[in-house]
Order: sequence, then C-alpha cells, then structure tokens
Amino acid sequence: MSSPSANPPFFIGYGRKVPASLRLFLGVFCLCFLIGLGASALLLPTGLADPGVAGFQWNQRSTQIGKLELRPYPVLRLPPDETNPAPRTVMLAGPGKRGVFPQAQPLEDMMVSMTGIPIRRGDLTMVQVSGGPKGLSAVHSGASDQTPSYQPSNTVPLGRWRLSGEICDGKCYSGAMRPGRGLAHKACANLCLSGGVPPVFVTEIPVEGRNFFLLTAPDGSQPSDEIYDLVGLPVTLEGDVEKLDDLLVFKASLAEGPSQ
Repeated sequence: MSSPSANPPFFIGYGRKVPASLRLFLGVFCLCFLIGLGASALLLPTGLADPGVAGFQWNQRSTQIGKLELRPYPVLRLPPDETNPAPRTVMLAGPGKRGVFPQAQPLEDMMVSMTGIPIRRGDLTMVQVSGGPKGLSAVHSGASDQTPSYQPSNTVPLGRWRLSGEICDGKCYSGAMRPGRGLAHKACANLCLSGGVPPVFVTEIPVEGRNFFLLTAPDGSQPSDEIYDLVGLPVTLEGDVEKLDDLLVFKASLAEGPSQ
C-alpha cells in the first residue's frame, strides 16, 4: 500500500490564512471576473440603439407669445419672427410628470405669454412650462393699446396612413430621459401620459420628413385608455395625418393593437 499523499489545501472560515494554492486560484479568478465585467460593460451597449443628442436646452429658457390651443393637448401656435420665418406649433408639458391642463384650459384660444425651457430631440421640440403664474398668462393690452394678435392657419390634411412605430410620452422621448422609449420605459411613460403629457407616435418611416406625430383619437380627442397597454410596444396604427404648421398630428385608432 502506497503512502498517503500530503493533505490537500482546505480553507476553513476560522483559520488564520488561506492556503497558498487557493490564494493563487482566487487571485486568477477575481482578475478574470473583473476583466469580464469590464468587457461586458464595453460590449453590451454596442447592441443598443443610439438615443441620439437630446435633452433640456437649459441655456434657451425664454418667454414667447402665441395663441394657445387644445389639439386636444395644449399647444402654442407661434407666429413667424426674425429667427423663425415660418409659423410653428409647440407641444407643452409641465414640471415633472404632468401636463399643463390646469393652467391652459382657462386660456384656450387666447393670446398668451409662455415662459419655459425647450426639450429637443432633432425636429421634435416640447417646452416645459415654468411653474407659477408666469408660466402661462394672458396677454393684455399695454400702454400702446395694441394687444398682440395672431390668427393661425388651419390644419392641412395629408391623407390616410397606415404606420408602424411606437407610442411614447412626448416629454421623455424629446429628451427629458434617454432613450425615453422601449418596454423598459413603459411604466414611466404611462405615468407621464396619465398626468397629461402629450403622447407622440414615433414611426419607422418618415412622413413629410418627420418621424414623430402628436397622437390623438380619430375624432381629434384624447386617446382612450387602451393607449396604456400599447405604450412601449411595436404597433401598427391607421388614421388620418394632418399638418399643424410644423407639427404633424396622427388621428389614429388604437384598435389594431401590437404588430406581429
């Protein structure tokens, strides 16, 4: 019978030290584990879509005067000026996950002064209206007795379209969060939509050079509660598209549900 070999290294919790051979194993394992974590941190984001350049334009806080309309969410119709030679329509949101219905509804179809911070992603701009009475206020005649007035143009119909894309809340998608879309953002988006933030439909193909639309029901009212189940999912919707200055409105039915 051969003589027994030396006892193999064995670690016990109350021991004074780890055997040398186990220390080597643990050192190599920890080094490989850290290298693996670093490689994963570098490689995993490469499979994600680039959220693009978007966010709050903090240095562009300003006060603008235009006509306030509910379409069916509050929008400000801005006349041409020296910087922007064409009229514009800007969607509005409040601080946090709220819209601006309480401030906007008493001022519907009136000339108002709006102070806020733009949130921008490409051609999509939403303005976070400042809190308090200075955020939205009616414009009254001054010493010159000349009340600013502006008569916006009517909507331009662009036909009936069947579009595939994703329903997002306009505030987060425009840059309040990045990427502000996808299934991981569903709960946040639904909180924003339930708080009155305008929904936008982000399409896979452009219409009139735009990939986003203010989303409404077919009759132009706010979408039904079905919208909450469809947010963050690939969907195909059909409806009429209208052009409101530089903003496209998609008056779509939500009945078709998620794309297959």
